[in-house]
Amino acid sequence: MQFSTTIGLALGLMAAGPTHSAAVIRSNNLNPSTNATVQLTSCLSAAGTPYEVPGSRDWAAASAPFNARVRFSPAAIAAPTTTSQARAALLCGRRGGFRVTPKSGGHSYASLGFGGEDGHLVIRLDGLVGVTLDPRTNVATVAAGTRLGTLALELYRQGGRAISHGTCPGVGVSGHVLHGGFGMSSHTHGLALDWVVGMRVLLASGDVVRASATENSALFWAMLGAGSSFGIALSYDFATFAAPAQVTVFSAALPTWADDEDAAIAGLRALDAWGRDAMPAALNMRLAGTTRGASLEGVFFGDAAGLRAALAPLLPRLGGANITADDTLGWLGALEHYANGDLSPPVPYDPHETFYAKSLTLSGLGGRSLSAFAAYWYGPARRVSRDWWFQVDLHGGRNSAVSGNGNGTGPSGSPVTSSYAHRDKLFLVQLYDRALTGAYPADGFGFLDGWVADTTAPLAEEGGDGSWGMYANYVDARLGRDTAQSVYWRRNLPTLRRLKARFDPSEVFYSPISIAPAAL
Repeated sequence: MQFSTTIGLALGLMAAGPTHSAAVIRSNNLNPSTNATVQLTSCLSAAGTPYEVPGSRDWAAASAPFNARVRFSPAAIAAPTTTSQARAALLCGRRGGFRVTPKSGGHSYASLGFGGEDGHLVIRLDGLVGVTLDPRTNVATVAAGTRLGTLALELYRQGGRAISHGTCPGVGVSGHVLHGGFGMSSHTHGLALDWVVGMRVLLASGDVVRASATENSALFWAMLGAGSSFGIALSYDFATFAAPAQVTVFSAALPTWADDEDAAIAGLRALDAWGRDAMPAALNMRLAGTTRGASLEGVFFGDAAGLRAALAPLLPRLGGANITADDTLGWLGALEHYANGDLSPPVPYDPHETFYAKSLTLSGLGGRSLSAFAAYWYGPARRVSRDWWFQVDLHGGRNSAVSGNGNGTGPSGSPVTSSYAHRDKLFLVQLYDRALTGAYPADGFGFLDGWVADTTAPLAEEGGDGSWGMYANYVDARLGRDTAQSVYWRRNLPTLRRLKARFDPSEVFYSPISIAPAAL
């Protein structure tokens, strides 16, 4: 059930109490007592916040994760319909000594929306839904539980506007935006978080603060890239752009890559060079690979003739590549193409898969690292019979809006726009291994772990850790906390740890991969 409206969002924000300057929060020991759950539910009831607990009527549906491989049991799941109820739930959790975890769309690959471990108080945000576009400024106020499909439809309906975001309409705005928000428009228009100009944040203290480049700017920087470690975003203010009238979606076959490892290596080397220096800003593209071969797919902001002109310098270098489909659509039509259907998420929204996934952000792919990646693809990977695939997105490069943003300085010289750490990376790689029936095998993890290890070992030797990282929206909690913090936030980690010590030293907002506070 979706609970709120735009009016409800506005009323909830007013009811949440005064906006404060972000203050230092004193540490307390989070350690629920044996009767803490009873006290928690009593507190939630007194606050008028709806909730579910184990054994209640809707618990099974409320606690079911997107990734069935990773299941946790929260102490309770609060379902606020106003931001004042969300604040009350947080305070109830703190009073009882519980870790508190916000859950937006619920698509976390590691079920971090359920805490990443047992015993958390989960605060569902999908009762906080609303999009309001200001026709004077073209800034949209968006409630934290809104899903991407709803956001896209409402921005277009209310003013023909858009932001850059991912392709799955059921993904929640919050998890997507707070850790990056890459999609099929990012090469042209940047990450989803690049369009955030302000937000209201519920801190671990219970204070509701506004954060922007000029208000609580350190918190704003931390939230945009590592937000789940710092607070609960209640609403966002997004700048928008005019939705384009012409968007051409396309796919291209790479027939020589099917069984020819050398052709794939040569093609990947060409893709690296072209993507780095020559890929037009209007083009968005990724390589898709499976056990059967590879293809290109993407979006061009313009007509089919413009697309063919953009790809003409590249395709001959990829060993007989050819465009197999192109279709010029409007903005919503292009979004529907990559959503494989309607942009309106069903209610209730309850998809499930069983899988293991990993990611890489790479400054480039060449030399021994390229050979290792291809050797694994044409060797060990082809002996795995599960439904696996990978995507290599053209993420950065000279003409990419992702690389072009964040040139100012913020805390400790970091990019002022966000704590997202991978703007200098050319490729964003996702590797996904799915069990279509039954449980994911206990001995299956070595498949993708090995692929990543083989690919990165030469990079670590040749270019150091700065030449690669991982993307937090394709999260892998099996990494362990120290490794996860390093690969997801790289050079920004020391500053993030100092800010964590300032805003949440007792780690009310904790997960197995969250930012650890620096020792003060």
